Amino acid sequence: MENTAQVLQFIRPGGIPTALLIIAIGWFGVQLLRKAGEQLGDRMVERRLAISQAVTILRFIVYIGSIALAVPVVFSLTKEMVIALGGTIAVTVGFALKDLTASIIAGITLLVDKPFQVGDRVSFNGYYGEIVAIGLRSVRMVTLDDNLVTIPNNKFLNDIVSSGNAGELNMLIQQDFYIGIDQDLAAAKRIAAEAITSCPYAYLDKPWDVLVNEVIQDQYFALRLRTKVYVMDVRHEKRLESDITERIVQGFAEAGIGRPSILYRNMPVAPAGDADVAATTSGNKPSASTTTPRQAPPCRRP
Repeated sequence: MENTAQVLQFIRPGGIPTALLIIAIGWFGVQLLRKAGEQLGDRMVERRLAISQAVTILRFIVYIGSIALAVPVVFSLTKEMVIALGGTIAVTVGFALKDLTASIIAGITLLVDKPFQVGDRVSFNGYYGEIVAIGLRSVRMVTLDDNLVTIPNNKFLNDIVSSGNAGELNMLIQQDFYIGIDQDLAAAKRIAAEAITSCPYAYLDKPWDVLVNEVIQDQYFALRLRTKVYVMDVRHEKRLESDITERIVQGFAEAGIGRPSILYRNMPVAPAGDADVAATTSGNKPSASTTTPRQAPPCRRP
């Protein structure tokens, strides 16, 4: 009770409306920055990721600045208040806001260390999608099926996170296609290469390739063709995959290239007369399958 009374005596009731106004202005400024960043990113596609990163940093500055301006308005931060309430506030904030404080510090660390940026395609803890916001408390990710995933910032400090494009607009996409082990491999590679070079979403300024491996697919021996090509914009990732798949599937069908299946090999059957001749002329010894086992002589008593 004494600690509560000490806190209340340093609060300025008349400053609460002003502090709320400051926080409201800060929130409105953050929303304005977000809208402006989205519009600029749509107009300047090549600089969209850089604009998103700049907006994220400005949002952090507005958030922290609003809090820094609102606190002195509500509290009378005198020397006596700091001495009297320093320990109480430290303990109270430490227990009540430890997760929030850790997330804020982690958010600042993410901006400085940059394991990923706004606009990156990221895989984390079983989720994959585009980072749309890095806030004071959490990171927001939109998955490819349009689900919004909110992840606390401090989670990224201890777990492994993978960024597909690492701040760039283009990203490497690889796809696997399987054909039968006895199919025309040269024709299949040519079809895959033509599908890559004719795809409107492919970024051909970077190297692309078609790799071949012999694998076991669904218990069948098969040839795997792996296409590797960069997409010009990460937002077209699924469009590129769909376009290349359609072209390759159609090309395989037109060329008569089949999918993996069980292969039956028929052994040549020799005529009956040839089999007897082969048995008598191969090594002057009858085979074990054609000899009749000899019976042992009966035992005699002495």
